[in-house]
Amino acid sequence: MSATDFNLSGVPVLVVGAGIMGAGIAQVAAQAGHPVMLFDVKAGAAAQALDKLATSLHMLAAKGKLKPEAVAATLARLRAVDTLTEAKDAGLVVEAILEKLDAKRSLFRELEGRVSPACVLATNTSSISVTAIANGLQHPERLVGMHFFNPVPLMKLVEVVSGLHTAPAVAEAIHALSGAWGKTAVHAKSTPGFIVNRIARPFYAETLALLAEQAGTPAELDACLRGAGFRMGPCELMDLIGHDTNFSVTQSVYEANFFDKRFVPSLVQRELVEGGLLGRKSGRGFYDYRAGASGSAVAPSPQPLSHEGRGALIDAQVEVTLHGRGAVAELLAERLRAAGQTFSTDRTTAWCGLVLRQASNVGVFGDALPSPQPLSPDGRGALKSFLPLPLGERAGVRGQHANDDMTPTLRRASTCQVLRLTDGRPAAQVAMEEAVSDLALFDLPTAQAGANASLSQSPSPLVGEGLGRGGAPLAWTPAVSASSAWVAAAPQWLAALGFTPQRLADAPGLAVARTVAMLINEASDAVHQGVCSETGADTAMKLGVNYPAGPFEWLAHWGAAPVVRLLDALDAHYRGERYRVSPHLRQRVWQEGTPA
Repeated sequence: MSATDFNLSGVPVLVVGAGIMGAGIAQVAAQAGHPVMLFDVKAGAAAQALDKLATSLHMLAAKGKLKPEAVAATLARLRAVDTLTEAKDAGLVVEAILEKLDAKRSLFRELEGRVSPACVLATNTSSISVTAIANGLQHPERLVGMHFFNPVPLMKLVEVVSGLHTAPAVAEAIHALSGAWGKTAVHAKSTPGFIVNRIARPFYAETLALLAEQAGTPAELDACLRGAGFRMGPCELMDLIGHDTNFSVTQSVYEANFFDKRFVPSLVQRELVEGGLLGRKSGRGFYDYRAGASGSAVAPSPQPLSHEGRGALIDAQVEVTLHGRGAVAELLAERLRAAGQTFSTDRTTAWCGLVLRQASNVGVFGDALPSPQPLSPDGRGALKSFLPLPLGERAGVRGQHANDDMTPTLRRASTCQVLRLTDGRPAAQVAMEEAVSDLALFDLPTAQAGANASLSQSPSPLVGEGLGRGGAPLAWTPAVSASSAWVAAAPQWLAALGFTPQRLADAPGLAVARTVAMLINEASDAVHQGVCSETGADTAMKLGVNYPAGPFEWLAHWGAAPVVRLLDALDAHYRGERYRVSPHLRQRVWQEGTPA
């Protein structure tokens, strides 16, 4: 069987199911020049759907978005049919009925007896196994998944899903046809959730987990994720989708993966569903959409800052050392230079952030401090206490002479303040293990993909021209050991660097870092298991759910080693299966030659 056996150019198309998806598929096929038949088991539903479609297209023409002659030509290619006997003339049948396996199997078995041998059978299922749907057909090799996204005329992605029996020529024919219809197609293997609905689970799950831990409010967490370039925060998006629908998809993926804890549903969301708080459709969800309510996500209350604008904290008496390397370190360097702050660098540390100390015997924020230890010529001699402890000294295990070496370390640490990128450990743990009292962590700063990169030749999802302009929200949290002066000053430093600081509770990985890391991890597992390619995953997530960057684009700029370190820290903290690192991702660390 070759691709020429299934030349779908201009063939008559039968769409079964006249709901929103079916009508949208019929519209796209007709606009691409195909004669289209629309069928629905409910009498009159197909004709009614075409009437609505005609009204919509005429309105677009009236607004100048479509030419009247194009609308007339499209409508002339569309017709409603009352029976499936018309299937004999179709070169392609696209099924868009309810998501029930038995119903889909029954339909395709009936269609198989009516269509020609060269007809391709496609299912628009979003979650049911294509292999299972094809089971029992005489020619299962011509059944393929053709998963569109809603609204079909606007969304560019099509997942071409191959079951165990799907002929490669059939999948390639649908891939080519999708392009002819103005879509971008990606190949996927028939596994639970395919590409998008699988990889997207952490976007919801991590925020739901943070809500369960009382790390922040829905508005605060949504603001952080929108600040990272996502068009909507997880809570407002779940409200839009409907919590019953979103919870059902999560539960389906969880059960289909034999209850893998990585996909475990949230008790927070189940409570909303059981209480009838389904989101926009019910009037209430995380937000209130009833008459008189604001409806949209409420921006978190800004933290009061004694200084406004970038550069407000710049002080020639403060010695700043920028630690680390990579995209985030480059961003911080750019921001410090723009603010006129002098600083030294230490690119040898695995962590990224700022160490601040006063040149005189007065603390950075007015506190009297012990005499500072003299700096070595490279500016790093006094900062050894901020490097990660040797492996055997983690978690407070320093051997039998603990009291002998802990006290001077703490004394040295007390002369400094540290503001560093989260590595997946809570701030309290980092402060204890690194012997730094005045410590605060900040979240992963990201930028919308496609922004003009200011620090790299290719657009970076981590470093972009628009990052932080206008004060993009950035989560941060202080260690419990931090002084009140440092708790007040840390967000002011973030504000001076161009961010709007959003304080969260001391949750491992904060909001954006753990979410992006888990998206990368899930995409890595999908590639590892042959579900899709890395390019396919990036394309699917950007076009299917409008992510600002693809998982592997984030990975390329963040680096595999820090992602794995963060996931390992989350795994150690929560002691479960959820944060186990994908073998594909750990392999990337070895390939890059950087220890995690």
